[in-house]
Amino acid sequence: MIKEFFVQTEKRYELKDISQTIENIVQESGLAEGLVLIFVPHSTCGIIVTENEEGLKKDWLNFLKKMVAGFDFYHNQIDDNADSHLLAGLVSQVKVFPVKKGKILRGTWQQILLAEFDGPRKRKIVVLTK
Repeated sequence: MIKEFFVQTEKRYELKDISQTIENIVQESGLAEGLVLIFVPHSTCGIIVTENEEGLKKDWLNFLKKMVAGFDFYHNQIDDNADSHLLAGLVSQVKVFPVKKGKILRGTWQQILLAEFDGPRKRKIVVLTK
C-alpha cells in the first residue's frame, strides 16, 4: 500500500514528529510483518530518527545550522537556499523500518521526525508498506 499525507511547517528550520501518523498508516495497511518506507519528495527537507524532546530538537537544529554556516554557496545566487539542499542531502529524504506484529520496530526513544530546512512549507510524505 502507498499512502500520502501532508504536513504544514511554520518555520524555516523545524523538526515535526510524524511517528503516530506513520504508525496509523501501518495499522491501516493491515501489514503484520514487512517493511515501511517513509519518503519526502522534496530536496530541502528530510527525515530524522531521534528522540522528540525539545532540547534535543534544538540541539539537532543548532548543530545542522552550524554545519552550513559561513559558506558562500554558489546556489544562493539563484534562490538563497543552498543550506537547505545540503542539509536535506545529509539527513536523507528516506527511511526504512521493519514491521513486526503490525508495529514499526523502533527503539524506546526513536521517533520519526520531518526535518524542515526551507520552511514554512506544505510537505508531502509518502509511505509504502510491503
